Amino acid sequence: MLDTRYRVEIPGGINLEAQVVGPIPRFFAFAIDLAIRGIVIFVLSILAIPFGSFGLGGGFFLIFLFIIEWLYPVLFEVYMRGQTPGKRLLAISVINDDLSPVTLGTSMVRNLLRTVDFLPLFYLVGLVTMLSNGRFQRLGDMAAGTLVISVAESAKPAPMKDILPLAPATSLLRNEQSSIVDFLQRSQQLSEPRQQELAAILEGVTHRKSDNGVEQLQRIGAWFLGLR
Repeated sequence: MLDTRYRVEIPGGINLEAQVVGPIPRFFAFAIDLAIRGIVIFVLSILAIPFGSFGLGGGFFLIFLFIIEWLYPVLFEVYMRGQTPGKRLLAISVINDDLSPVTLGTSMVRNLLRTVDFLPLFYLVGLVTMLSNGRFQRLGDMAAGTLVISVAESAKPAPMKDILPLAPATSLLRNEQSSIVDFLQRSQQLSEPRQQELAAILEGVTHRKSDNGVEQLQRIGAWFLGLR
């Protein structure tokens, strides 16, 4: 697979689809959240100085440090649709692997296991794990059954008014027709290599290769949509 789409079929024969994201946007989101937590901790450490003589400053600071370090991601993920501030800026979100909203339990599991993913240094275990599976799940995600997906606005469908419809050279089954129409509607959401890969699979229908095959698929899809 050259694209990173994740699909789930729910009861009723309804297919749900999401775009999983890899390590790079997740790293930048983590860096943003780390910077935010660092600023908050710095401010709290300054505010705790006047209470040091009463023996309260250090105690309160440790409590807030625990809350910020461990509950910061959990509370944001549960109550802000799976998005910490960093994830929101990068337009990514945490969800369950059935594409339902993340829960308190799953969020706690995935975040508590960050300590394992961090080993031996700088999230090396988490990085290796993400790169070794198609869903880009670190160990915490695997244990909790969660995914990190893109919530950026989907690319606009291909401008069908600019596509010249073309009748297929052979008769096609209904599911084949639906697949070609789906290709037309989603073509701009797929990478060029993925488009060409799909076109190569259907070469017997389009009788064209590479980019020409992609164009033929779009034209046949427009024909099945009645744009003729």
